[in-house]
Amino acid sequence: MLQINVAGSSFDSRNITAIFEARMLNPKKILILAPHTDDGELGCGGSIAQFCAAGLDVYYAAFSLCEKSLPAHLPSDTLAMECRKATAILGIPTEHLFLYNFEVREFSQARQAILEELVTLQKQLGPDLVFIPSSSDLHQDHQVIHQEGLRAFKHCSLAGYELPWNNFSFSCQYFNRIEEAPLQKKIQALQAYASQAHRNYMQEDFVRSLAKVRGVQCNASFAEAFELYRIIN
Repeated sequence: MLQINVAGSSFDSRNITAIFEARMLNPKKILILAPHTDDGELGCGGSIAQFCAAGLDVYYAAFSLCEKSLPAHLPSDTLAMECRKATAILGIPTEHLFLYNFEVREFSQARQAILEELVTLQKQLGPDLVFIPSSSDLHQDHQVIHQEGLRAFKHCSLAGYELPWNNFSFSCQYFNRIEEAPLQKKIQALQAYASQAHRNYMQEDFVRSLAKVRGVQCNASFAEAFELYRIIN
């Protein structure tokens, strides 16, 4: 679904890029919604680094510290510490980081509580642009953040980031071009997740290859791709 709301004007899909660049890439506040620590870095870490380097106001909210998924020998706050380090590498101030601890893989049982936290963030921050997991993401927790994110931030511009291992398909209407520097920041941020280093999608060659593929699609060195759900000007 793509809904374009620009007061006093009507646009067709051929104008999406111009509208997005004019409004969505120049917001006052950007909020990243990550179901679990590391999802935001994986989905849009290069763009986050780019936004922060440009001096934009970026916030990050992760909804599970995934304590049950950690090996038994690691402290329960391992992913919280790693997330703080990773987001700092991207340029997000510590006071812009929100960490919640809903049980991993059980978000559907806490849907209303999650929605209430999202509504609180909306009222507290008033973001112009919100990044959420994509509509086609198969992970049950990611689906909850996607659906409740649409509800809580229905008056904001909304874009969905891709996590290919969770997507059977991905319909990207926008490519954000990035250079080597923000891509390297993304790679460094992911390397901060030492507890997740064994996962194939955390490897530098995969991250760089995906950015290269998306870059080729938009005639750039590198890029990150997004679904668009709503553009509000």
